[in-house]
Amino acid sequence: MEKGKLIANNKKARHDYFLEETYEAGIALHGTEVKSIRMGRCSVKEAFIRIEKGEVFLYGMHISPYEKGNIFNKDPLRPKKLLLHKSEIRKLTQKIAEKGYTLIPVEVYLKGNLVKVSVSLAKGKKLYDKRQDIAKKDQRREAERNFKVKNLY
Repeated sequence: MEKGKLIANNKKARHDYFLEETYEAGIALHGTEVKSIRMGRCSVKEAFIRIEKGEVFLYGMHISPYEKGNIFNKDPLRPKKLLLHKSEIRKLTQKIAEKGYTLIPVEVYLKGNLVKVSVSLAKGKKLYDKRQDIAKKDQRREAERNFKVKNLY
């Protein structure tokens, strides 16, 4: 899956969830929203995804209003429809029915002229899992620091 220019990244998702499967979804937007995204003015930090009546919607994605827009600017937090194949939606619906699974947006990027959202099927981490990740990160950082110090002398 070749990605273009990264617009928004959800770093909190990797910290709070185990990301299992990732899907690329299109997103239904209006003209001024696309222009605002091209300028890099969007956020998916607090966003979440729901499947309602066989359609996938993204809630909480903030797209700042386009400055040069006028009456055509839309509500920054309006729900946005995600475009996935019916078979993918069916598969995701079955997985979400299992306990502990959820859908979260991981990143927003441009692929050619299109705005795409990377959607991930995720399972929530427990507190001890987060602590283990933090400990591993600290160990790696310490090892890199020691390696750098040894090479300076």
